[in-house]
Amino acid sequence: MFKLPELPFAIDALEPLMSRTTLETHHGKHHAAYVKNMNAILADIPNPPGTLEEVVALSVREGNKKLFNNAAQTWNHAFFWESLSPSPQNPEGDLKSAIEAAFGSVGDFREKFAATGVGHFASGWAWLVADSAGAVKIIDTHDAATALTEAGVTPLLVSDVWEHAYYIDFKNDRAAFLKGFTEKLANWRFAEKQYAAAKNGGEGAWRFPS
Repeated sequence: MFKLPELPFAIDALEPLMSRTTLETHHGKHHAAYVKNMNAILADIPNPPGTLEEVVALSVREGNKKLFNNAAQTWNHAFFWESLSPSPQNPEGDLKSAIEAAFGSVGDFREKFAATGVGHFASGWAWLVADSAGAVKIIDTHDAATALTEAGVTPLLVSDVWEHAYYIDFKNDRAAFLKGFTEKLANWRFAEKQYAAAKNGGEGAWRFPS
């Protein structure tokens, strides 16, 4: 049985950009429901995998869409919480250099990341990922689809662009939510650790707590 991970910050630590009410709903209800549903599906599978990453991989191999939706959303949300910081940060070191090489500047990256999220149709996720050579790029995935299953890349940061991520605080203004994420909430210290793991072939990358 997998457990809903605790938030890595106090539930009111991201206010006003992400309110206690949003997190009570998003983490305490939406994320919790994915975990509960996934566990119910796994209860009917003989010898289920012991890690969430293996569960996601199993769901892909077997074409089990219901398991994938709940397992991938469980993973995506946990990664999203790690991608958030109560203290505004900027990228540093090798990751900053990679961002400048790919996008021109950190400011240009922020604009492109936000534009990708705003331009994403319907529900999904906006990601910053890196390959083993250290090159970074922005991708977006639909619904429960996850960068975890994208070949050759390691996720560094993600922003949820499902409406439940921002509607309480920003109504339908996804652009304002993503501006807040890129400028104030992105956890660059976490991204830098992920970047180091990416250059090591993914070894040492974040894994869902077991």
